[in-house]
Amino acid sequence: MFIQTEATPNPATLKFLPGQTVMESGSADFPSIEAAAASPLAGRIFGVEGVSGVFFGPDFVTVTKTDAVDWAHIKPAILAAIMEHYQSGAPIIEGDAGAVGHAEHDGPDGEIVGQIKTLLDTRVRPAVAQDGGDITFHGFDRGVVYLHMQGACAGCPSSTMTLKMGIENLLRHYIPEVTEVRPVGV
Repeated sequence: MFIQTEATPNPATLKFLPGQTVMESGSADFPSIEAAAASPLAGRIFGVEGVSGVFFGPDFVTVTKTDAVDWAHIKPAILAAIMEHYQSGAPIIEGDAGAVGHAEHDGPDGEIVGQIKTLLDTRVRPAVAQDGGDITFHGFDRGVVYLHMQGACAGCPSSTMTLKMGIENLLRHYIPEVTEVRPVGV
């Protein structure tokens, strides 16, 4: 097994490409070791000292490190953890935990929310996945779209510009009812 790595716009996050499917659908975010309890793979990666977050996309794993460690010191151990996991035959995520997508939205703005989700899925999420992250719809209230940033996007120095200059402008262009885009935490 050959695992490729790619830098992301977030210097604290590195993208690992195992050359096979990671998530069949959606994505999974593990911002802490406690959140990784249902994932044998995330648990192995968190076993490497200095790992502060793990994110699974369709065909990649992004790992976020603490500032106290250098990639040169922990990258080999992370590669070994991913390789050992795939060789073990264990599932990526146990049970029905895992894949997260857009939040449901009940209310009078259903048509607008549908348009927002479609634009996110077709224009935004594929580009963000290239950088090792994901952005999902969290809510819509009085013109404000709330998005959840995950993986390399969470904590990225350029995430505010991505939200304001990229996603907000795109949504406002196609959906006049959108006035602003804001990030939300977990």
